[in-house]
Amino acid sequence: MLTLAHFLSLGAVLFCISVAGIFLNRKNVLILLMCIELMLLAVNMNFVAFSYFLDHMDGQVFVFFILTVAAAEAAIGLAILVVLFRNRQSISVDDIADLKG
Repeated sequence: MLTLAHFLSLGAVLFCISVAGIFLNRKNVLILLMCIELMLLAVNMNFVAFSYFLDHMDGQVFVFFILTVAAAEAAIGLAILVVLFRNRQSISVDDIADLKG
């Protein structure tokens, strides 16, 4: 039987993987966005686990709103990346630093 500690440890492992991905990869914006999404999903899993084990629906409702905001963030982020790639022919973080005015 799975306990709350199993879910929390899996969420912690996913969160640590996403933080490591952010610190190890600072060149590709697309991978940075994927690491941020993985971080949000790790937190969402913890919310759902607490919601299930404490018999409250509050955590699951909160996850619904977080997923909605994450989907909008991903759509806007990918649209910005497409425009950046069309203008600069690259999605490197170094190219974004050149856009400072």
